[in-house]
Amino acid sequence: MAALLVVWYHVFEGYQFASGSAIIQEINHGYLAVDFFFILSGFVIGYAYDDRWEKTLTLGKFFKRRLIRLHPMVVMGALIGLVMFILQGAVTWNGTPASVPAMLIALLCAMLMIPALPGCGYEVRGNGEMFPLNGPAWSLFFEYIGNILYALFIRRLSTKALAILAGILSILLLWFTATDVCGYGMFGVGWTLDGLNFWGGLLRMLCPFTIGMLLSRVFHRIQFKVKGAFWISSIILLLLFHVPYIESMVGGSIVNGSNVGGADGITLNGVFEAVCIILIFPAIVWLGASGTTTDRFSTRVCTFLGDISFPLYIVHYPFMYYFYSWLIEKQLFTLGETWPEALITCGVSIAAAWLCLKFYDLPVRRWLAKK
Repeated sequence: MAALLVVWYHVFEGYQFASGSAIIQEINHGYLAVDFFFILSGFVIGYAYDDRWEKTLTLGKFFKRRLIRLHPMVVMGALIGLVMFILQGAVTWNGTPASVPAMLIALLCAMLMIPALPGCGYEVRGNGEMFPLNGPAWSLFFEYIGNILYALFIRRLSTKALAILAGILSILLLWFTATDVCGYGMFGVGWTLDGLNFWGGLLRMLCPFTIGMLLSRVFHRIQFKVKGAFWISSIILLLLFHVPYIESMVGGSIVNGSNVGGADGITLNGVFEAVCIILIFPAIVWLGASGTTTDRFSTRVCTFLGDISFPLYIVHYPFMYYFYSWLIEKQLFTLGETWPEALITCGVSIAAAWLCLKFYDLPVRRWLAKK
């Protein structure tokens, strides 16, 4: 469900981008879905692999399994990104044509998860993104770092040491969001290498990722068999993501979404973000992992959404780029004016994710697993 909400959030990001607005007007906190994914990833990795080290699992086998799980869709996302960029006119956002060598280098770097520096020759969209052909790949870049840190260091920590690390990272995250270190007025960091984004993105991944791993270690001790946990969790996420942007501050002020209160100001929106990441999202993961589905419809929905969640996340944004360029060209800035096109964009994204899963991702992963 979180992947669907990310897609819907990016529809409204298009209206913000096209209109030049400082704040996304609907599903304001949908960007926090990325942080939810990081918690879920830490939980799943810890739950699946923690007790297999020194028995059947080696570093080589772990990295092979993670690459097989993630990288085929990273490659496909880059290819779709290139195709949609060409269909969009192969120009930067300011209208400058991109050269064929620049596009090919961007494709190669995206496939190899090599981020682009802002303003470099192959940063073909001119928006400063790490991966200009498929912006959301930035989170996979940090996901890979998290997997490496887990395999080399974090898995070796005792549960107590892991809890201490999670506590320290949570304090750092609260400081980062509450004081709006990057000056965005929101925790939307990590997508570029500009400024403090790399360190902010690393913290954004490592804190929830560690919390998720800690949760996986203590999960078996306390479980609640909750019927309908999937629907309950989905409704909670939907409500949290739709909480309006909190333009209030203690010790300063916010103007058009930006912190102008100085380093001593505390943004209440940042506090809300930290509370979601540190407290509420882990509780939702716990609830979802403890839940049961008893009716056939819920089981089918859970299975379908679970299957397409990663493919949908990694392939949807190239279609959003095309949607954004159309919004800018037509000077349309609201859902009321463009709801058919918005729904078509979402539908095409879901269909592309399903097709990639069935006819590319699953066959390729099965083939690679035999090697």
